[in-house]
Amino acid sequence: MFNPEVLELPFFNEGHRALHDGLHAWAQPRFTHRTHTGDVDALCQGIVRDLGQAGWLRYTVPEAFGGALPELDSRSLCVARQALGYYDGLADFAFAMQGLGSGPIALFGSDALKRKYLPRVATGESIAAFALSEPDAGSDAAAMTTRATRTGSVYRLNGVKTWISNAGIADFYTVFARLENDEVDGFGAFVVDAQTPGLRVTERFDVCAPHPIGTLTFTDCEIPATQRLANPGQGFKVALQNLDVFRASVGAAALGFAEAALDLAIDRSAARTMFGATLLDLQMTQAAIGEMSTDIDAGALLVYRAAWERDVRKQRTTRSAAMAKLFATEAAQRIIDRSVQLHGGMGVRVGEPVEMLYREIRALRIYEGATEVQQVVIARETIKNKSGGKQ
Repeated sequence: MFNPEVLELPFFNEGHRALHDGLHAWAQPRFTHRTHTGDVDALCQGIVRDLGQAGWLRYTVPEAFGGALPELDSRSLCVARQALGYYDGLADFAFAMQGLGSGPIALFGSDALKRKYLPRVATGESIAAFALSEPDAGSDAAAMTTRATRTGSVYRLNGVKTWISNAGIADFYTVFARLENDEVDGFGAFVVDAQTPGLRVTERFDVCAPHPIGTLTFTDCEIPATQRLANPGQGFKVALQNLDVFRASVGAAALGFAEAALDLAIDRSAARTMFGATLLDLQMTQAAIGEMSTDIDAGALLVYRAAWERDVRKQRTTRSAAMAKLFATEAAQRIIDRSVQLHGGMGVRVGEPVEMLYREIRALRIYEGATEVQQVVIARETIKNKSGGKQ
């Protein structure tokens, strides 16, 4: 972390501090320039394998199934993503998707499903994915049209999921669908192996910060009912509680990006001469650095408050996690933009670390609930609390 004093706050214990120090020591010599070349699928698969072999993916699953801690710990996920985000956006992505894709199994899966999938997630032998979004159902997930039709002990999936990270390299997908011919109305959550007949990756597309992403098509894709998570009709509960665990960690990744941008800005400003001094000597530069540093610390307080509330107080963090993601991602965008400005022309040269950061941060303001969605969530929760409801 940029400010090591943050780790001394009551949000953390010695395990979190050890995770922070160990992961920084491991990542620093491996990820030095942020820019990857070559096949992004192979790169991502390699990073997952390396994270697994080093033991870091153990923080994405519970201890009983190969994990590091008795249960998923939001603070550890945030510490890990902040550390990895400081060094490399693709490494952060690889770590995060192992957790996001397998989290529903850890939270709602049967013992059989947990034994089948989670140990291999922890070692990096299996790659996980989370399939919620559709062409016309992104922020409004209730508009999804993918259907799961039950016939006896089998579900048949039909529909399209898009913007699915790890599409094409995942070994399994956690898929959400509208239930038909089932015990109740509503939505269901299912674990679908990548090789299941009727499941195809029908599109792959490029994004500004490259990673595996694409579209899945389900055509009479049959899976046994034993692959369902939770009870029929509880699909939204599965999705929302999983996002409660991981949404604050998006803010943590943004903090890692922002810290890297601030350090790059300071180094560049100290080396760049201007008007008889260095750029760092100018008061306008110092004012910018002061504001950037304050935003990072403020974001850290919001992120780790939300994670602490979930871990220690065992409460829903709908409002606090939305605040954490909203503030940290928007602040990181401002910080990285300011760092690009301080770099001058070098800031927009493709291949420079700060240019890569500029591309990496943009998606974080959209995925797992866009900024505007977080604003609505915060407003609704605030109004509900004011009127006597409980979070």
